[in-house]
Amino acid sequence: MKQLTFSTIILIAALLAACSSGTPAATTTTAPSLPVATVTTATAEVYNEYPATIEGTAEVEIRPQVGGILEKIYVDEGAYVTAGQPLFKINDKVYREQFNNANAGLLAAQAAAANAQLEIDKLKPLVQNKVVSDLQLKTVESDYNMAQARVKQAEATLADAQINMGYTTIKAPSSGYIGRLNKKVGSLLAVTDAQELTTLSDIKEVHVYFSLSEKEFSLLKEQLPGNTIEEKFRKAKPVSLGLAGNTVYPETGRLDMVNGSFDKNSGAITIRASFPNDHGLLRSGNTGKIKLSFIQDNVMAIPQSATTAIQDKIFVFALGDSSKVRKQLVGIAGKSGNSYLVKDGLKNGDKIVLEGIEGLQDGTVIQAAAVAKPVAQASK
Repeated sequence: MKQLTFSTIILIAALLAACSSGTPAATTTTAPSLPVATVTTATAEVYNEYPATIEGTAEVEIRPQVGGILEKIYVDEGAYVTAGQPLFKINDKVYREQFNNANAGLLAAQAAAANAQLEIDKLKPLVQNKVVSDLQLKTVESDYNMAQARVKQAEATLADAQINMGYTTIKAPSSGYIGRLNKKVGSLLAVTDAQELTTLSDIKEVHVYFSLSEKEFSLLKEQLPGNTIEEKFRKAKPVSLGLAGNTVYPETGRLDMVNGSFDKNSGAITIRASFPNDHGLLRSGNTGKIKLSFIQDNVMAIPQSATTAIQDKIFVFALGDSSKVRKQLVGIAGKSGNSYLVKDGLKNGDKIVLEGIEGLQDGTVIQAAAVAKPVAQASK
């Protein structure tokens, strides 16, 4: 057996001492440095959106004014037509015959009146010469007056027949776009039909209707200059219209009408804004959102980028004692630009983390890096 050297024994002892030691190797971690801002309240321009419905300036139901067989359709669905343009043709044979009969009746009445006038002209000199009695002249004059009345009656009958014959060509009462065609060629039409032939929408300008609560309407009136509601609307800033797909209609509109009363059930009042629609981008029946701005005091606004959403709830990371952050639920009252308007969950003077919240955990210690300005003013 080999004898261990002194140096070997010292090395073994050192190794045993290191293994028997229970102290782990020291590790150091650095707290992340994140931007933190103080939340304050201030006056802000707040934007609210209101669901709206869109209608053309004229929504006309096209219906027949006389009955008959639909003979021709001159337009297609969705076509743009001008005022007075023919749309439909009803077979006019019956009405043409009625017109011819009425015209013949007028000619007969006029002939009878002419004969009565001849009788008057013939009897007048005889009465003057006392050949016949004055009574005979008065009888003939009465016959003439009755003949003239029949002429007037025949003229009215002819005019009525002419009107009915004109109704067999149905024309556009105004310019606009044709809706769905509900009847086909060969259909029997009647004035009492429940369904219209089609609809005509004048959408060169459209009306957009939305509703405000009593409180919002009062706030709007207070902030608009002017004495009357008409003057306030004339001086109001243009409004924008949001459409489906988060798009914004390229033209701005103007407020121009408020309903005469509040709805008893909802407590809201209807407002109208009008928008130009020269290119026909908007159609009757479209929906959208009207965007209005209000100046509000003591508003607390925080950037949306400083929040995280979990199951439709909004959270921020507030800075607490010992530089630890806590996940704080906040109530949102609305939006203004890229900011949330906070109604509860934070108070004036609280500090929140602005950036780098991805992966941040409740109770994490951070190094607070101050930002140049506190969070206060909502975006305009």
